[in-house]
Amino acid sequence: MTTDTDSDPGEPALTIDELAARAGTTVRTVRFYGTKGLLPPPVIGARRVGHYGREHLARLALIEELQHQGMTLAAIERYLNRLPPGLSHHDLAVHRAVVASWAPDTEETVTAEELRRRAGRPLAAEDVERLVAMDVVRPDGETYRIDPGLLRLAVELLDVPLSEKAILAARTVLIEHSRAAAHELSQLFRAEVAERAEKDVKSLSAHMQPLIVQALLTAFQRSLRAEVHQWLPESEEGRPS
Repeated sequence: MTTDTDSDPGEPALTIDELAARAGTTVRTVRFYGTKGLLPPPVIGARRVGHYGREHLARLALIEELQHQGMTLAAIERYLNRLPPGLSHHDLAVHRAVVASWAPDTEETVTAEELRRRAGRPLAAEDVERLVAMDVVRPDGETYRIDPGLLRLAVELLDVPLSEKAILAARTVLIEHSRAAAHELSQLFRAEVAERAEKDVKSLSAHMQPLIVQALLTAFQRSLRAEVHQWLPESEEGRPS
């Protein structure tokens, strides 16, 4: 199977059949999304064969997550149309993470085949072992217990040259600081909703949660970029990531 694992992130390398298989959907669905404008057109190569890249995979994953949240096709179209143009597959992954954060904490039991489908890529035995080490996947007899909100993000980390120890340490740092931020924000907003009716409080929470998560992500990205520039050698700063 042709893959774009070793190519440039934006280089189209998948046929429509391969894209559908990697995304865990059907060719008919991919074509339907294309006609609706939910997916950008493929790059036409030799013999008029269309080729797709990581952006298409990331968009399909985002669409799947939006459907998982119960959004209709019309609502998904509106959501995607509001996205800034030219988003990379990394940017789309961030949007998917924000959408996934709206859902309550859940844990699902899946088969090995379903685990590979959810991952959106083939998983070797060592890949599954690394996901288990990250505490995102837990073997349960012949099945696996997974955290749906973290699985795709953990799969992205499979290609990052970091040890499981470093990844788990980073996760601990993020959890501790995110809980501290959530606590302070909760205290800040508590006074604002103290005198309001319960339905108004729930409505405010539903509207504020995605906004706060997006704000936190934006602030974190900028802070991390500033930190990286402090220790990254000058010769590396100008190179594309």
